[in-house]
Amino acid sequence: MIVVIDYNMGNLCSVEKALLKINAEYKISNKKEDIEAATHIILPGVGFFKEGMKNLNELNLIDILKQEGIVKKKPLLGICLGMQLLFKASEEGGNVKGLGFIDGDVKKFRFKDNKLKIPHVGWNEIFGKDMANIRIMENIKEHSNFYFVHSYHAVLNEKINCCYTDYGYDFVSFVNKDNIYGAQFHPEKSQKKGLELLKNFVELKV
Repeated sequence: MIVVIDYNMGNLCSVEKALLKINAEYKISNKKEDIEAATHIILPGVGFFKEGMKNLNELNLIDILKQEGIVKKKPLLGICLGMQLLFKASEEGGNVKGLGFIDGDVKKFRFKDNKLKIPHVGWNEIFGKDMANIRIMENIKEHSNFYFVHSYHAVLNEKINCCYTDYGYDFVSFVNKDNIYGAQFHPEKSQKKGLELLKNFVELKV
């Protein structure tokens, strides 16, 4: 059973529709017993990093997610804000601490010529030599397009599998550390390739 964590940070409906399209068995929940019983966990999210961490804390979900039996034994996919929350900290709203599963920080786009719009919205390619090593990228070719909506992006401080996207400069758009995955883009809004990625994720066995 896949559990999609509901922490009041949006895009649950689009994730649910995508899971229905791939015939996945899922539950939307923020209950400890459901998360502990899950085979796979999806942490979605749209909005502000600080508010996301606040909501996770108020729902007592931070300690649950950090349990060794969860973070080390269950595939976990963070989407958009959900990916950013996997990192140590974000400068959005000040220096706000994240879940800390991945060593790195979340920073706002900064362009020298200010010609590109923020937020970054639309279809862009993902690329990188690590794609072949990421299990849920199976059958997804380098330079495939996915749909993005975000103003901040992750900066890695450790060497893990990752993909990049060019928006003014190359930024990290996908990460994979052990059984933890993070997509800055929205696979649930990325049509065929996005559904392929989600299908690969829900079929993962740890």
